[in-house]
Amino acid sequence: MSVIRPFAGLRPTPEMAAKVAAPPYDALSSDEARELVKQNPNSFLRVNKSEVDFPPDADVYGQEIYERGKQNLQRLIDERIMVRDSKPCYYLYRLTMDNRSQTGLVALTSVVEYEKNLIKKHEHTRPKKVSDRANHIQVLGAQVGPVFSIFRHSATLSALFGELTKKAPEYDFVSDHDVRHQLWVVADSQQVEALTRAFADLPALYIADGHHRSAAASEVCRRLAEQNPNHTGEEHYNYFLNVIFPDNELHIMSYNRVVADTAGLSETELLEKIIERFSVATADEPVTPQRDKQIGMYLGGKWYVLSIKPGTYNADDPAASIDSAILTANLLDPVLGIRDIRTDERIDFVGGIRGTQELVRLVDSGRFAIAFSLYPVSVEQLLAVAEAEQVMPPKSTWFEPKLRSGLVVNLLSE
Repeated sequence: MSVIRPFAGLRPTPEMAAKVAAPPYDALSSDEARELVKQNPNSFLRVNKSEVDFPPDADVYGQEIYERGKQNLQRLIDERIMVRDSKPCYYLYRLTMDNRSQTGLVALTSVVEYEKNLIKKHEHTRPKKVSDRANHIQVLGAQVGPVFSIFRHSATLSALFGELTKKAPEYDFVSDHDVRHQLWVVADSQQVEALTRAFADLPALYIADGHHRSAAASEVCRRLAEQNPNHTGEEHYNYFLNVIFPDNELHIMSYNRVVADTAGLSETELLEKIIERFSVATADEPVTPQRDKQIGMYLGGKWYVLSIKPGTYNADDPAASIDSAILTANLLDPVLGIRDIRTDERIDFVGGIRGTQELVRLVDSGRFAIAFSLYPVSVEQLLAVAEAEQVMPPKSTWFEPKLRSGLVVNLLSE
């Protein structure tokens, strides 16, 4: 059973939606965000990344940062740039990019179900980041950045979504990268009940992106429950803001790797070591892998195709059989000496949206010595890892398009 709950969302007025809506807080550096808000003072970045209002040397975890975010949100409310709906609603949010659409339900999901692993995870979280987002939620009294989750598609929900999006959307605008954003408000009580019942038939939800935001919501719930002698479990803080998409509409892009050096090996020595674990063939053009268990490598101005050999990984292990994990276990660690790709400064990661040309540019510039292009992880692989209660290899999924923050906010006051 998957518990969802409608809520009275705080939203921009239709004419201000495109101005307010902003990239997620963790999709931009502070400096990049500062440049954007110079051009657009109503950007939601001033709420979810409010260090933009402070000098670059400000402590991004300082209390004054959270307080400024609260002030900036209150200004949007006071100036009626954002207005709260008068009754609990659901919202349907469609993103369209490269002629491909995905439509998700904006709803509140249960902290209790998250803690029981009925909302399944596939990443570890870092305490400092969880504390930061929890402090942000608590000071603002609002959840402003939605978690991005997945459900296994059903005919019932597909039909409901199709019916509810026949009318004109409340918002319809295009952001950078030519991403079209559309939002429908579902306020009719019978339609709200139909969605609630349909989700109740789903055995589980799966977090795609937003592990720190969901963990922060759980932490805020714990804090507020401790402070509330009359805690019942039904308070607004027992739920968190989520956008839930069907698995058959999502698209994961590759998450590629670049490495600064060859660990002192010549090209010939490096290739000799790689051939022990991979079948290697030269390529006449940049390699964008066309299938699972195939990796592109750019070295010394040449492209190679590395085919992963059977027996070099555990095919029965959902996480260990993902290409990025195999690359780490068979090449990055034993050959290049990169023990932990999360902390080693010799490796960096390039979202697949930038293409192989970015890998070539980085290596040819001399900043990096070698690049690897990967085949994208499938949504089914991600769900299998989550169902096995394992952790995805670090930096293995790149979802596009990104959700915008500020389209619907969940205020903790009911």
